[in-house]
Amino acid sequence: MWWVYVLECRGGRLYTGATLDLPRRLAAHAAGRGGRFTRAFPPVRLRAVRACASRRAALALEARIKRLPARSKIASLRHRHQALDRRTPRG
Repeated sequence: MWWVYVLECRGGRLYTGATLDLPRRLAAHAAGRGGRFTRAFPPVRLRAVRACASRRAALALEARIKRLPARSKIASLRHRHQALDRRTPRG
């Protein structure tokens, strides 16, 4: 299962990513090893997440979300009733 997620980062910025192992990726972001953006703007909380059946579907969804205005990013995932406003996903 692949995951597309939106992190709220310091300064109110949003980061969107896709991963196969969500807990590991969130831990990497929190430790400053997740990527250049989250090193500069550390994550504050996980705002939304959605499961995808394949890597292709996850990357396509991630790309669509990244093109949206900030206020629409979280709403686009919540619209599908798949979002979580928690720090870690439930298994």
